[in-house]
Amino acid sequence: MLLFWLGFFALVALLLVLDLGVLHRKAEAPSLASALGWTIGWIALGLSFAIIVYLIYENHWLGADLERCVGLPPNHSGDGPDAAITYVSAYLLEWALSVDNLLVIALVFTGFKVPSKYQHRVLFWGILGAVVFRCAMLTGGSELVSMFGWVYYIFGGYLAWQGIKLGREAFSDDDAEQHPEKSTTVRILRRFVRIVDGVEGPHAGKLTTRIDGRFALTTLMICLIVVELTDVLFALDSVPAVVSVVPEKFVMVTSNVFAILGLRSMYFVLASAMAKFQYLKMALGVLLVLIGAKMILAEANLYSATHGVTLGAIGGILAIGVIASVIASRRTTAAEAKTA
Repeated sequence: MLLFWLGFFALVALLLVLDLGVLHRKAEAPSLASALGWTIGWIALGLSFAIIVYLIYENHWLGADLERCVGLPPNHSGDGPDAAITYVSAYLLEWALSVDNLLVIALVFTGFKVPSKYQHRVLFWGILGAVVFRCAMLTGGSELVSMFGWVYYIFGGYLAWQGIKLGREAFSDDDAEQHPEKSTTVRILRRFVRIVDGVEGPHAGKLTTRIDGRFALTTLMICLIVVELTDVLFALDSVPAVVSVVPEKFVMVTSNVFAILGLRSMYFVLASAMAKFQYLKMALGVLLVLIGAKMILAEANLYSATHGVTLGAIGGILAIGVIASVIASRRTTAAEAKTA
């Protein structure tokens, strides 16, 4: 599998270099049409990789064996179909859970007053760091569940608790403005390094700089650090959820990375429309509760389901959340038009 790992990360590196170094070299806010086109492109690329996953495991290239890694029953439909379905399931799950992360990132950018033309650069480095952190956390989580089966109970309980918490937040009206620039992280960093404005003035658009020969960070770099810390916190939810769907490392990591790569363009599509998806957070809460319950019951040998059922449940719950949000948004718009 080493060659597959090397080939995959070489592809990721090439995509990132082309994205920032060639296609988005200028610091400018992408148009909605451009962001939508890139989002569709990333999603198509991520889902298309399921074909590669299918071929790898169906033909057992370089010893790839899903049955041996995951413990599938002898009469299962085949390594290829199961690997492809679990890849798509994990991809959709990570993609969906990242929507709430994008909302928090939007609040971070607002707090640091980062203009749209610089947000793309911060998101690029933030997502690059997220790829590294997620790979490490996914690998560690997979090793834990392979060595200690009881970890499923901890992961399952944690996901269910987070799902209930997310569902309660969906009914909360607490929309108090956050100010990340006043966070503990920023206050601690100011004690050790000079921080200058990276939004306006001579250091605008830079992450680091030098003033009178001394190293200094800009507010863009501080924003990037906060974005990275935010992603680590959200990974505490998504990593156990993805491990529950597919504990095989290659399928798990590749699906997660492809989902993360598309977040940058999806952010600019959803940033102005997130408030309209009012029931999506509720759907994510239900999804986390069900996945947590599935982990606990499956480990206790009280429940089993095919990968196709898991994929259908994930897609169905997300579709219901999106459709309900769209209908509610249209009704609100119609009501406002009548009262105007």
